[in-house]
Amino acid sequence: MLIGLLVSAFFIYLTLPSLHLPDVLDALAAANYWWLLPGIAVYFAGLWVRAWRWHYALRHLKPIPVRRLFPLICIGYFGNNVYPFRAGEVIRSYVLKRRQDIAIPSSLATVIIERVFDGLVMLLFVFLALPFAPMPSQYRNLVVLLTVLMVAASALFIWMALRPQWMAAVYGWFARRLLPTPIRAKTDDLYTRFMEGLASLGHGEAVLMIFGTSIVIWLIETVKYWFVMHAFSFQAGFIVLMLMNGLVNLATTLPSAPGYIGTFDTPGIETLAAFGVERNLAASYTFTLHAALWLPV
Repeated sequence: MLIGLLVSAFFIYLTLPSLHLPDVLDALAAANYWWLLPGIAVYFAGLWVRAWRWHYALRHLKPIPVRRLFPLICIGYFGNNVYPFRAGEVIRSYVLKRRQDIAIPSSLATVIIERVFDGLVMLLFVFLALPFAPMPSQYRNLVVLLTVLMVAASALFIWMALRPQWMAAVYGWFARRLLPTPIRAKTDDLYTRFMEGLASLGHGEAVLMIFGTSIVIWLIETVKYWFVMHAFSFQAGFIVLMLMNGLVNLATTLPSAPGYIGTFDTPGIETLAAFGVERNLAASYTFTLHAALWLPV
């Protein structure tokens, strides 16, 4: 928790001194908030697609209708907004266990798959935008680091799903040497359940489907950015909003205070400012967008 608070404080420190609060408040007062309505509607459409993706990732464990998973997706987002370290992901896995009797390690494995593919799509957005909307220089090292981590994580999980016998041998070797015998039965069960969840990556069709759905999800979210932009007196190209979306959500993978305070706002403001949007106006838009993503769930 302390680490998250420090990271959020650092991000706020990077931007807050450059803002003039009366100008930010003036821009907020002048905004046309009717544009938030289609933005929020699009946001819930994106949550429904997320529920469908989770339904697809869980189907080898148990076929669950999308309408039953949609409330759990909302619960997870609510948890992420009010608790640190993305605790909402654990909460939705716990609720799924209570309602559908799917083991928590199995459902958490599918959640991790979602997050890895989300990260890959964010990187895709950034790299697709680069020829048209160069990245602010202060985020290049972060993007390079996250590219390496996301590609390595996706390769690892796909390998684990495709080579379960090898993974079992690796786990067994470490477990025999590092884990006390009294807890081996419990850890063996956790490992087995987790690998059952990863099994959705065992087929190329499933990998492509989850990746393709992730692209749709984040394009829908960028449409929300576009709608909310119209509430304010500036224009930015859709490709710039894709870059902003990518950088903002890559930054929110860092530990932060609940609700991604600072880690969401600073990259958003700096990205728009790099493309000529007046800084206080960019801040008013980013704060409103953050609230429109945070409050509905």
